[in-house]
Amino acid sequence: MTPKTLIIYIKLLFIFLLYLSCKGNDKNNSEPLLSSLKMTPSDSIFPKLAESYINSKKNKIEYFFNKNWPSKNNNISFLVAKDGQIIYENYSGFGDVRKKTPITSETPIHIASVSKVLTATVILKLINAGKIELDQKATSILKGFPYPEVTIKNLLSHRSGMRNYAYFTDDRKIWDNHKIMSNQDILNVMINKKIGLESKTNTRFQYCNTNYAMLALIIEKVAGKSYPEAMKSMIFEPLGMKHTFVFDYKKDKNVITPSYRLGGMQIAFDFLDAIYGDKNIFSTPQDLLLFDMAINSKYFLTRELRSQIYQGYSNEHKGQKNYGLGIRMIKFETGQNFYFHNGWWHGNMSSYVTLKKENVTIIALTNKSMKSVYNIRKLAPLFGDYPFKLEEELEE
Repeated sequence: MTPKTLIIYIKLLFIFLLYLSCKGNDKNNSEPLLSSLKMTPSDSIFPKLAESYINSKKNKIEYFFNKNWPSKNNNISFLVAKDGQIIYENYSGFGDVRKKTPITSETPIHIASVSKVLTATVILKLINAGKIELDQKATSILKGFPYPEVTIKNLLSHRSGMRNYAYFTDDRKIWDNHKIMSNQDILNVMINKKIGLESKTNTRFQYCNTNYAMLALIIEKVAGKSYPEAMKSMIFEPLGMKHTFVFDYKKDKNVITPSYRLGGMQIAFDFLDAIYGDKNIFSTPQDLLLFDMAINSKYFLTRELRSQIYQGYSNEHKGQKNYGLGIRMIKFETGQNFYFHNGWWHGNMSSYVTLKKENVTIIALTNKSMKSVYNIRKLAPLFGDYPFKLEEELEE
């Protein structure tokens, strides 16, 4: 071996060792970051609810439940709590109809777009820690991201103007639907196929799953972990959400709770079922109650950042409905604010209601295409001044 060749080999060895060292450091650096960003369980101490109070609410809630889901064939997970104390819960129907597996308090169900609330939470934790900024451009994090004006705030509030990936990938010239799509695939398609915006960035509200698929990629880039690992490390494990996980298409597709059409036919997976951030979290009402209590804790975020979650960012058209940072809202003329998020994916439907003023949590999940889960907002008048018509539900 000539001296020149030896020098080349030494240089190559040095570069290889440097690469391994950097790779190892990246992994090590991500662990302290995730550890410092772990959610803290609520330590709020509330007086025990009086038995008379519980019974006065429980009877009306039970009537509501039986009227909306009178049959055991209605697959439903349902919970109402105040101050973290469960007033009423009920679980009915089957998680897996073929196996006759009953739905229980421990049965994880796909929460569909309610997943966005949890994705937004991790993004807000990263902002709170100074790792990213609310007004930071997505191009500074996602290589090749083709929309230069889009910020993290635009993504959180659905004001990016991007097109929904479920629509533009339906074109076979854009994507072969025999091939399972990933979050990175969405970004690559938008770059390589030059997918244009639906509307100019930050000119109007346009609910779009692509926003939260991109936020999941941002979590991965900043946290140095996959989205499922980041969610597990930062939210699920610290809060004791033992029955909550991000769906892994390759690993979980044969073991998760399936979804069904209203008539009972099981719904098959499709090429969009591996995408997460906008959906693909499985959970239970009891686990989501733990989450809701934690985000209402004074230790969740700085007061300033927390207040920004519940502002409406789409005010170009007058109306009561609006969207904050990962949460839907109705701002009534009375001054009362109603915060919630609904979800739908395949046969899975979900509704999460968080009454901030009264510290009440209402959750309904189903794996059987029942829009009736969205009716749970009508329970809000039991706890506060909300102009929904619960009395219609309680009439004989």
